[in-house]
Amino acid sequence: MIPLFKVLMSPDAKHRVAEVLESGYVAQGPKVKEFEEELGKILGGPVLTVNSCTSALDLAMHLCGVGPGTEVLTSPLSCSATNSPIVTKGARPVWVDINPTTGLISPSNAADKITNRTVAVVVVDWEGRACDYDSLRKVIPSHIPIIRDAAHSFGNPTPGGDYICWSLQAIKHLTAGDGGILRVPEEQYQRVKLLRWYGLDREGSASFRCQQNIQEVGYKYHMNDIAATIGLANLPLALECLNKNRKNAKSLYDILMKRSYLSPLTVPSFDTNSSYWFFTVLAPRRDHLIEYCREHGFETSPVHARNDKHVGFNYPNGILPGVDYFSNRNVGIPVGWWLTTGDIEMIGEALSKYEV
Repeated sequence: MIPLFKVLMSPDAKHRVAEVLESGYVAQGPKVKEFEEELGKILGGPVLTVNSCTSALDLAMHLCGVGPGTEVLTSPLSCSATNSPIVTKGARPVWVDINPTTGLISPSNAADKITNRTVAVVVVDWEGRACDYDSLRKVIPSHIPIIRDAAHSFGNPTPGGDYICWSLQAIKHLTAGDGGILRVPEEQYQRVKLLRWYGLDREGSASFRCQQNIQEVGYKYHMNDIAATIGLANLPLALECLNKNRKNAKSLYDILMKRSYLSPLTVPSFDTNSSYWFFTVLAPRRDHLIEYCREHGFETSPVHARNDKHVGFNYPNGILPGVDYFSNRNVGIPVGWWLTTGDIEMIGEALSKYEV
């Protein structure tokens, strides 16, 4: 069975981690700093690492003033980790509709949902594809920041977002075992650097726990040297495999386009910037397609369920035709670095012959 996701782990990772374990220093230290410097070169730093993408999102929302009495515009179609910080901070998620073909947030619908309580907009890069950030910024007042959940899209060069949060979770493009990356406006960098470790400056004094006066209470969201070492070992390999994901996605797209006029499947247009963590198709009978793909030897999944249907996110969802359409039809297809040319041809051929 060809998996939809797979852990990318460098053979060198275990040896480099062993060195850290034997060093006697495993908390946040020189490896975290080195990892952040390398990531900054790629992502347009400076960036900060944290212990999860959820923590990155939570910090971004803290900086935006998300809290009781405020509202955050967001898509309901994402991992629940995208929207859980809104609720745990006591704010109200305001569900925004999405493009029914790509799953990306609708700028026009977001503009319609702004109130005087709106303090941020959270945007999800679905499957590795970025939304139209230029169009979104034009309709969102400049005083309302855009938080970009880029958990799917490490390696997508599309600019956009005042705050950008990447994931280093186990099956992402780049993994550190777990973790996240946060890029913030330059003027807030030092503030968030303190916030990720209780509000203490770890570089300020030898005995920072006892000698510093905490000005703003923070969190225990820092990364450690073990995770950073795994990330450093995987980084070159992840960048190489990103190109393989895009190549596989383009090959699959080309195969499907040859028979698109016969297919009941809808395929979003190819995006050269997308990281293609997976490849989305829309099917009129989703469960039927998922079972069909399993019978043909490859795993598929909707990947995420709409959050507004969870009891814990019990907020009126309004009319969301794009979410209704996409969430009932979307299926993630594997296109990862582990697939061979033959695998892609087999998957493409099976999907081309699919009938409702």
